[in-house]
Amino acid sequence: MKMSPLDRVLLLITGILAAYQVAVGIDGFDTVPIIAYTIAFGVLLVAGLLLIIWGFEVLDSPTIVVVSTAIPLSLSLGLVWQHLASFRTSYLIFAILGFLAVTLTRSIPVPGKIPTIVLALVHGIAGMTIFLLPIILSVQGKTPPLFSFVGVGGALIGIGGLLLSFLKAGRPILSRGTILKVLPGLLLLMTICFVAGFKFG
Repeated sequence: MKMSPLDRVLLLITGILAAYQVAVGIDGFDTVPIIAYTIAFGVLLVAGLLLIIWGFEVLDSPTIVVVSTAIPLSLSLGLVWQHLASFRTSYLIFAILGFLAVTLTRSIPVPGKIPTIVLALVHGIAGMTIFLLPIILSVQGKTPPLFSFVGVGGALIGIGGLLLSFLKAGRPILSRGTILKVLPGLLLLMTICFVAGFKFG
């Protein structure tokens, strides 16, 4: 499917917002969250630029599943490190092992549905963390209400990540054409939610 000029504009705006978040939006955080958020938004920036340059064909790269996993894992790690101090070490271990598990099951032949199960488990935990934690914190009054926008972005990144991952795994949830049609807008909306949530929350 050929990328339209509108798709490229949407991806360019996404990249600009991701670059802003890396440069400005994470000032004042602790070291680990800064590293985690920099990885997440840095990967998002690079992914957007690659899509603009190479088109949707870049999604056929065998590394796309691994790359799409780095974003939610890094984001969720940063959130946990900031707001759930008692779970810092355990979640850091999960993030590292989860990333290695996805990388391993995509790098060597693994029988059956193990790669899909590993992928769904890692994406599911990271995505639910990004989705639920900011909303719960906002409802409890521990963060400003607008921080819940990070949770909305988490829901969108979960949807986008699973769509791309299962497409690459050969078990698409929607048709390839439908996924590619909504992807640029989904990435932009997700990034807007993250930037707004971190800035105003």
